[in-house]
Amino acid sequence: MTAPTQPRAPHWWQVRARSEVPGARGKFTWVYLWGAPLRAMHWVAAVCLIALAGTGLYIGDPYFSTGGEASQHYLMGRMRFLHFVAAAIIVMTGIVRVYWLFVGNKFERWPALFPITGKNLRHVVAMVRSYARMTPEQQPHFVGHNPLAQWAYTAVYVAMAIMVLTGFALYGQSNPGGMIYVLFNWVNAAVGGLQNARLLHHVFMWFFFIFVPVHIYLAVRSDYIERGGIVSSILTGGRFIPSDESFEDYEATRAVTSEWPAAGHPEQRP
Repeated sequence: MTAPTQPRAPHWWQVRARSEVPGARGKFTWVYLWGAPLRAMHWVAAVCLIALAGTGLYIGDPYFSTGGEASQHYLMGRMRFLHFVAAAIIVMTGIVRVYWLFVGNKFERWPALFPITGKNLRHVVAMVRSYARMTPEQQPHFVGHNPLAQWAYTAVYVAMAIMVLTGFALYGQSNPGGMIYVLFNWVNAAVGGLQNARLLHHVFMWFFFIFVPVHIYLAVRSDYIERGGIVSSILTGGRFIPSDESFEDYEATRAVTSEWPAAGHPEQRP
């Protein structure tokens, strides 16, 4: 007979997740965070970014080609057309986002996007320290985006603005004297020439290549370790929060609560 094997000790992150993440029965409240226009903008922009990245890489350096006359397949023309359509759509989502900065709820308005107070800056330091040390129990709690995430999204909007300006400046060169050329040709002069505008457009594309996987990882991490409901909130518009927990941006103790047995409570285990 073979000796029974000893159970393997759990990894450190499994111990932390089991011991420090709330799992007890309690009172919870539903908080509505993101309006339908903002959620729609998020997913439309995500699809457009994929289309822009794929077609943009091809326009800058065609990674495959077809045989025969260009007039017969018009591959580059179709790539450029898809690129321009996706760019136009993402500009429209940007207009919706700017409008929503003024008419959205407290989690969507511009003060939540530009956390410039001293308290928020201290929270940024605390969030960075928590992520670096992998100690979610030590970070300040927020119902909406924490200040570190807010600064990240602010950087995304700035990068997107640069992409739009340089993109229109490049597009205007196809029709010198046209409306787009007149409105955006100043960008080429501001950055030191057409080639610099093209370089900026390409470099900031790589900013999004880096941001997107980090964004997805941190959102999934928050759901798994912190039980934050961040991923589901961009689909449903909100999330449940413990009513007895303290948050920096929401007074949960004054909200209407309801009993909800959390998964993992001893009474729920077989």
